[in-house]
Amino acid sequence: MRDEVSALRTVAAYQFGSGAGQALVPDDVTVTHTSSGRPRQLHTETGRLATYGTDGRFTLGVTGGRRLQGALRRPRYRVVVGDESRPYVAEGRNAFAKFVREVDTGIRPGDEILVEHTGGDLLAVGRARLSGTGVGSFGTGVAVTVREGVGGASSAERA
Repeated sequence: MRDEVSALRTVAAYQFGSGAGQALVPDDVTVTHTSSGRPRQLHTETGRLATYGTDGRFTLGVTGGRRLQGALRRPRYRVVVGDESRPYVAEGRNAFAKFVREVDTGIRPGDEILVEHTGGDLLAVGRARLSGTGVGSFGTGVAVTVREGVGGASSAERA
């Protein structure tokens, strides 16, 4: 188990940067496995941190997003939206480029990211649809496909 935790921390640090390994894979993590023994879900008593995908990358849960938010300095892996988007994104709806107020210019399409309010509250976790620089250039369309909002609704539950 110790070697597995260490390996998962290395993956998290590679994917999100320095400090992310300990934040996303804490000492009290519980790892569930697939039938073949591959790591799949990471949980703590407070909730799901992340899912370890077959592509070797993590997809975040809100609990993991909160932990990552505390470990990474703003604006790393963040899209920041204003008051007009706050209730929609928090309930699990996608974040649109025209409402983005700040963005990490290093974000690439497909990256796992945090969606924050300008006041610093985490609103959701999801996958970037546009690059960080593209958000400002396009000014329209979906910037982040939200997987889970802090309000609890996920895109799968709404479908």
